[in-house]
Amino acid sequence: MKTRILVAAVVTAFSGAVFAQSGTVQRDVNQQNRIEQGLQSGQLDTREAARLEREESKLERDQSRALRDGNLSAAEKARLAREQNRTSRDISREKHDAQKGNPASASSRRMQADVQRDRNQQSRIEQGVRSGQLTDREAARLEHGQARDSSLQARAGADGHVGAREQRREQRNENRQSRRIARQKHDAQRR
Repeated sequence: MKTRILVAAVVTAFSGAVFAQSGTVQRDVNQQNRIEQGLQSGQLDTREAARLEREESKLERDQSRALRDGNLSAAEKARLAREQNRTSRDISREKHDAQKGNPASASSRRMQADVQRDRNQQSRIEQGVRSGQLTDREAARLEHGQARDSSLQARAGADGHVGAREQRREQRNENRQSRRIARQKHDAQRR
């Protein structure tokens, strides 16, 4: 009986950590969805999306640092939640201001494609965390890679235009990140 209680306590503590980490990654996915929807509807122009991607990049770097030791403390969770709340408010503010984008422009379509791919990769990381295929340290390294990709997107769109050359560079980095995610999810390490 005592063994069952002890096992239940360990499983509960473990699943709480997984849920907390998975929750932060899922929120990243949701925010990427909102940015993509804003670009598609014309509520965001390329420059606004680039600013939001810069914020996402900072958030992903902070998540990576927080997870690097394999643990997410209560203070780190609270700090990340505040950052995510700030980013969420900024997304809402940018989507509902007077500036409008042209979702049919080549630049906007390039940014949309990059944001969508970013969202898909975040979803893959989140799924790996939930399933136990990714350890906390692996997830931290992958979040760092996501931060790098978001930073490139932010730089590419900072002038309000994403060129074909900039997109090719981003795609090369995203391809490398995609291979990293696949390798980490399918290696022998388990949570």
